[in-house]
Amino acid sequence: QVQLVESGGGSVQAGGSLRLSCTVFGYTWCKNDLRWFRQAPGKEREFVSGIYNDDRTNYADSVKGRFTISQDNAKNTMFLQMNSLKPEDTAMYYCYSGSCGGYWGPGTQVTVSS
Repeated sequence: QVQLVESGGGSVQAGGSLRLSCTVFGYTWCKNDLRWFRQAPGKEREFVSGIYNDDRTNYADSVKGRFTISQDNAKNTMFLQMNSLKPEDTAMYYCYSGSCGGYWGPGTQVTVSS
């Protein structure tokens, strides 16, 4: 059984920071391709950032320079450090494993007020 659990969401003012975590429970290879997505009310889910088995990372243009993805392999945990947050970053943030048949976490809410 594979389970992804996000944490770290919350409410901040514009310009603030949050650090999201995603812990992978189950098969260890599920951490080889981990990604963050987000979905704002009334909008489609969109890619935010990914980290892969070869340590390659990528980001959506909207978060480049503000968000940093990282991984602690020993703890099977992925992080998303979000700085200089904007109201348009408000969304439910989801963790996704691409290496394990597309498992999703339940999400963690991020709300940024102006």
